[in-house]
Amino acid sequence: MARGQHLRNRATDCEPRNRDRPRVPHPCETQTRKAGPPTHLVFKRSVIHFAQEDDESMKPPSNVKTPAQYIASLPADRAKTIATVRAFVSKHIPRGYEECLVWGTIGWTIPLSRYPDTHNKQPICYVALSSQKNYCVLYLMGAFWSASQLEQLKAAFKAAGKKLDMGKCCVNFESPDDLPLEAIGKLISAISSEKWIEMYEQTRLKTKAGQAQKAKLGAPSASKVAAKRVDTKRRR
Repeated sequence: MARGQHLRNRATDCEPRNRDRPRVPHPCETQTRKAGPPTHLVFKRSVIHFAQEDDESMKPPSNVKTPAQYIASLPADRAKTIATVRAFVSKHIPRGYEECLVWGTIGWTIPLSRYPDTHNKQPICYVALSSQKNYCVLYLMGAFWSASQLEQLKAAFKAAGKKLDMGKCCVNFESPDDLPLEAIGKLISAISSEKWIEMYEQTRLKTKAGQAQKAKLGAPSASKVAAKRVDTKRRR
């Protein structure tokens, strides 16, 4: 197979096979493609959205409902890899996130019981993990949203002498040894669940739907809120 064809196949591993449908860019695509969506769309086009479009063969069986069942459904060598990284993420994830199965991936999310008013009625995903056909994927939404986190991630791979195989939010790997785990753990633990909700709300306000909801509720503008805080401080 020609090298160019091989790269095209690799870049589209997660794309739907129905070519009659309009193509929607997947975050796992190589960065040589057209620039991704604006930052404020990170939550709208999050792992929960894109995982729906993965190849059907990548999804776990319909009877798989929990992360433990997901891992048990994998081949032994892949199950060991996913289990290792899952335990690592669970060790570093801040309080307030809940592990669950979201759209065929193991996800660490803000549960709907805590924050039900999401744009797609799904939990807000922060980190996710999945087994694909040719590799595993660690979805780091914080590194996609934050330029600072992305630069730290790149620097960590370089310092460790490891190759970063990354699309928009997902880091592709075959073994835990491919990842600078210590640095990734620090990045994961850096954003609290409270901060992640705040970031979600800020980005949502930049969308048309968010602006419409804000106007409907008569919420004060950010500038007015800031002015009120300053005035309150002066009075003290």
